[in-house]
Order: sequence, then C-alpha cells, then structure tokens
Amino acid sequence: MINVIVAFPKIENGKSIKNILIKSGFQVGSVCVTGAQVLQNTDMLGDGIVVCGYRLQDMLYTELHEYLPPHFQMLMVAAPNLCEEREVEDIVCLSMPLKVHELVSTMEMMVYTMERQRKKRKSAPKARSQEEKQLIQQAKELLMVRNNMTEEEAHRYMQKTSMDSGTGLTETAQMILSMLS
Repeated sequence: MINVIVAFPKIENGKSIKNILIKSGFQVGSVCVTGAQVLQNTDMLGDGIVVCGYRLQDMLYTELHEYLPPHFQMLMVAAPNLCEEREVEDIVCLSMPLKVHELVSTMEMMVYTMERQRKKRKSAPKARSQEEKQLIQQAKELLMVRNNMTEEEAHRYMQKTSMDSGTGLTETAQMILSMLS
C-alpha cells in the first residue's frame, strides 16, 4: 500500500481531502499544515505521495518538492493559473475546483506508477562490493589459467555453476577458489 500525506495550510481543507481519499480506499497517514511536518512524516516512510496545495504555512510547493525523499511523488491542488505556471515538471497538478473523480483517478494512476517503480527497484540486481568483484575476478583468472579458458568462457562457466547449484556468483567464486587453490 502506498503511503499518502495530505498537506494544506488550512487543516479543514486537508481533512476534507483526507476523507475523500479514505472513502476511495487510500491509506492517508497524516494531515499536515507545514512543510516541516510533511518532511518529518516522510522520514518515517520509504515512499509515498504528498497531496498538497501551492503554499503551506512555512514554504511553497517547490521547496517542499526539493526536500522530499527520492521515492516520493507530489500531487499539487491549486488554481488553474498556478498549475500552468508550475516550475517543476515532475509534479502532478490538479486544478481547482477539485472534482472527486479526477482526484481519485489521478491518485490511482500515481499509485500504479509507484508500485511499478517499487517492483522494478526490488528486482534490480544489487551492486557488488569491491571485495566481491575481486573475488569473482580471482576465480575467473584461476579458471583461465588452470583450464585454458577465455575470460568470457570462465564467466559463463561460473554463471552456469551458480545457477545449477542455486548459489550466488560470489559464493560460486569462493567455492572455485577453495577447490582449485
């Protein structure tokens, strides 16, 4: 579930938006009136959506956007002229007067996009440390010397062995080094 933070300078406006979102099945974590409160809440969350107005009690939307953690998106609700003049391109903007179905469908679109990005991040391979890279390189070099393999052949051999044994490439490199050394 995607975390939602609602932020408007008037608490009543924030609570109205929160009620609409909750009735539509969204999980709203908090309603804030200042950017500082929003940022404090985002620190506790991994990712989410901030639904806010053009101006909060302590900062404009541009400042808030600048300080948001990288996996947070912003949906700004503002007057039509402010939406057209917005300075930051990756902020979604809905014009006032706000229509409930537009808010809900826009939020659904943003949630869908964020869930896809989250899956992509989780499935991305983790970067190897310098030690792991050196270990793999040493195992390849040992295979190249002992078995007259090219670097590509040694790498393919290690990949296949890794897949066949169900271990990671680093563990396979450790096994090769311990067996052939």
